[in-house]
Order: sequence, then C-alpha cells, then structure tokens
Amino acid sequence: MNKSIASQKAVEQRRRRSMMGHLVQHALGCILGHKSCLRCVELMSPEDKAKYTNRAREVWDKYLSTTPARVPKPRRQTKLVTRCSPGRLLNVLQRLTPDQKAAVKSMGFGSILNLRCRTLRRSLCLWLLEKFNTVRRSLEICGERIPLTPRDVELVMGLASNGKDVVNSGPDELIAELRKKYNATNRGISVRLLEERLAVPEAGDDFKRSFLLYVLGTLLCPTARLDVSPSFLHFLTNMDVVHQYNWGKFLLDRLVREVARYRQGKQRAVGGCLLFLQLFYYESVAVGEPSELFPAIFPCLAAWGEEEISEREKQERELGGYGCGEVVCKERGLGMGMLGCRTQPDSIHLAIIPPEIEDYPLLEQDGVDQVNGGMITAEENMPMSGSEGNAVCVDIEIADPVRAPCRNAQYGCAEIVDYTKRKEHEEICLCAPCACPIRKCHFVGSSTQLSEHFSSKHWDSGRRFQYNSPLPVTLNKNETFLVLQAEKDGILFLLNKGTESIGHTVMITCISPSSSKEQYLYDIVSERGNSCLRLKSYTNNYPGRVEGSPPVDFLLVPFGFLNPTGKLDLEMCIWNSTDIGAD
Repeated sequence: MNKSIASQKAVEQRRRRSMMGHLVQHALGCILGHKSCLRCVELMSPEDKAKYTNRAREVWDKYLSTTPARVPKPRRQTKLVTRCSPGRLLNVLQRLTPDQKAAVKSMGFGSILNLRCRTLRRSLCLWLLEKFNTVRRSLEICGERIPLTPRDVELVMGLASNGKDVVNSGPDELIAELRKKYNATNRGISVRLLEERLAVPEAGDDFKRSFLLYVLGTLLCPTARLDVSPSFLHFLTNMDVVHQYNWGKFLLDRLVREVARYRQGKQRAVGGCLLFLQLFYYESVAVGEPSELFPAIFPCLAAWGEEEISEREKQERELGGYGCGEVVCKERGLGMGMLGCRTQPDSIHLAIIPPEIEDYPLLEQDGVDQVNGGMITAEENMPMSGSEGNAVCVDIEIADPVRAPCRNAQYGCAEIVDYTKRKEHEEICLCAPCACPIRKCHFVGSSTQLSEHFSSKHWDSGRRFQYNSPLPVTLNKNETFLVLQAEKDGILFLLNKGTESIGHTVMITCISPSSSKEQYLYDIVSERGNSCLRLKSYTNNYPGRVEGSPPVDFLLVPFGFLNPTGKLDLEMCIWNSTDIGAD
C-alpha cells in the first residue's frame, strides 16, 4: 500500500515537471515564433494553469534579462559594377604614336593624355553614389550641397564646357555606313574591335573616330553594357567639328542619366564617368593635417596618380572615413583638395598652372609672380569660419583676384585675365585655334600660325590670289572645296561646293575664329553661253572646313552650267575692303 502511494506521488511529480517543461517551452516557443502543441495546457486544472503560467513568465523574464542582445550582422556592402575603366584606357594611351597624340589634341581631348590613375576606389564611388542628388545635380557631403556644373568637368577632366550641344540621335540612314564599318549591333560596338583599330599606326579620321568611341565607352560616357553605344556615331560623322562641342555638358548629362537609371533599378551596372566624381571629391574636400599647399595642376586629372590616390585614401581612413573632411568653398577644384583642415584664419597660397603651356617667359605684373606658366598670388588673412569637419561659406572680398593666362596662350594670346572672367575672354579671343583645311593634316593654331603653316607645308594645295582682282577657278567633279590664300597678308579662304538635287551650291568663307568681326566682300560668277549667275556677299568666319549647308548666302549653279567634263568653271573676286562699290 505504501509502495503504491509512493509510486503515485512519484508519477505525479514527474507529470508536473514534464508539464512545467512543456509550458515553459510553449511560452518560449510562442514568443520566439515557434509552433508548439497546446494539448498539455488543456489537460491542466485552472489552478495549475495559473501556477505554471506565473512560473513560465518568471523563467522568460530571467531569460530576457540575462541573455545578451543579438548584434545584427553588418550589412554586406553592395557590389559596384561599372564599365568605367581608366586602366584599360591608360594602356591604349601608352601605345599612341606622336602623330596620334597630335590628332587627339586637335580634337580638344589633349587633357586625356595626362591620365595617370588606373583604378577606381569603388568604396568611395559607392559612397558618392549615395550622396549624389540627380535632381539637383549636386553632391550632398560634409553637411554641404555642392552643385556640379560643366565648368567643374572642365576643371577636373580638361574638357571644353562651352560650344555646341552634343546630339547623339538622328536618322539611322545617316550612320548606316559607319555602323557597318564598326560591325555595330543592337548591343553596341565591340571594345576589342576598337582596340585593334587603335593599334594601327595611322592618325587620320578613322583613328580619331575610333579613339573617341573608345574614350567615351571606357571612361567618359560608359553605359551599363560592355560595348560602346552606337548612338555616339551620330556626332562623329564629321571629325573636323569635334573640337567645337560642349563635352563637359555632355559628360555631366550622361552621368546624371546613368546614375538615375541605376537608382531606379533599370540597370545593374552604373554608367557614366565615375572617375570624375572621385577626382571631384578629392579636389573639393580637404583632409589631413595643415600643410603647405602644392601648386594646382589644370586639369586636375593630371594631378592624381596611384601614389597620390593611395595617400589620400590613407588620410581619409585616419580621419574616420569619407565625408569627415572640410569642404573647400573658394575656387573649388583648383588644387584645394590636399589642404589640411583649418580651424583658424590663415593665409592661403594658391598656385594655378594653366593648361598645355611650357617654358612660359618670366613675367612680373601687378605684384603677381609668374614662373614657367604658373602664377602664385597670396591672399593674407582670409576670413573663414565653421566647425571642425565642415566649412561654412562666407562672403569674401578679394582685393587682388587670381589671374591666369588665356587658354590660347600657346597660340599667341598674351592676355592675363581674372580667372573668373577667363571664359568670357576666350569666347572672343582672336587667337582661338583654327584647323588646317587639308585632309589628314592635324595642325591647329591661330589664324596667323595657320597661314604660315599652309605657306610652308601646303603651298601646292591651293590657289594664291590678289585682292580686288578677278580669278578664274575650276572645281573638279569630286572636289568639295578649294583653299585660297591672299598674297598680301596670307589670310586663308575656302571656296566651298555643295551638292543639291538640281545643282551645286558655292560660297566663300574665311578661316578665322568665329568671334572675329572682320568680313570680306566677295563676288562669284558662273556663265553658260549668254546666261550668267552671280552672287555678291560677305564672308563668314569659320575655324576650319565647312561641312553641310551652313546658314550663309550661296550661289546655286544648275547642273546645266557644268562644262562637258562635269567640272564647274567660276570667276571669283575677293575685296580687302567692305565697301561694295560699283559693279
């Protein structure tokens, strides 16, 4: 009997312990989201349920108070996929011949030859993409909103920030031959094919076109695809006008477009020139200890090699990561990126080295020293304010602004202008470069330099004439222009011939900067029997050959006026005075 009672008590104790365990497990399971059987609870009396429920709560509270909080796993960094590859382009640049480099400069892309870095800092690019406001076109970093403009592209990459807009659209019929030539598919133009073409040691239009396609596809305007966009062929049909385009605006527009598409999830890779964003950040945000400012190099692209970038990244890590530096507000992008953080007013020495000028003569003017093309000006006690890590822009009155030579100094311009007004001067500068009209010649210089070049190198490729004297000329069937050079002053003119459905258009233009106001009166006469066609007008100024149908006066000569061999016989006269006078 006693054994039976003891046995029953032992069974009851085991049952209660088991139910206690089930209840605690159930309570924990419910809170942790696990499914648990509730049958054990249904078998209990109300008193047992209350007792075990309280006990379960005590166990659970103790568990919560003693168990350390779960540390969330760090979010894995998003992988950056981009076709922007400065290293690949650098390999091609190192193999270019002197003639090919001259051809690159004639297109206005000479700054690309100064490329020194091979790799992108992908962690920095990812961070900048998060801070890039595509609507405002700005970087929101260090508590500041820094707008991006085509002028910034010019300062960093050395590409022109004025000129005609680049249009990469139009009828496909206009580029059908070029698409066939480059084996262009709907996916694009093969980068490897372009590399093979660039390996050929020639420097004509084919090289220029292939080079620009390669530069756009690997550095300046890469898309999310591996190949180069065939739409670029629309603005590469005439290689003589490439230097007239606003490449700074085109690069920035494409960057904003590609980043916006990436943000919207429309493409996995990031297009656009991420190298520009990286170098712009380096030049716009100062890090490190206060140090002497080194002379700035224009474009900034030439100042950043692998060694300089590695040193900058080291300073970023020591400061605590990206965005911990000081935004430089004065003359953003001109070598201010290596300035140390300044918490007190201090004198800043700013040095600017103008582009592509070597061995500039020693000058001294208005207290500004100019040595070897560089200008150094000191601005003492410049007022600055702001907390550490961020700079607050304040109004600064500069008594002696930074001055710089005109970009056309290498073409003979001796003007030294305020840097902020340099763009205005260059738009009207009479030393602006003009291109040699002879095909396969890559000479670029001022109109005076071009005149001397043509006289010495191409004296047998044109016709010399005297002002105010009629000159008979003949244009062959396939000739589209004839170079005319004045014997008196060497100025070059072009007799241009176009083709329409009913005849040929002819006009005379002067090879000189578009900003030049000087015009020459000219007269063109075409005769057939007793019939006579005549045009008297003024020349327009163009810095090279004229393609297409420019908006100027022209003479339309019907095909019936051609001689029996299909040649066009004309009589022309150019006056060195704008006085029309009598016929």
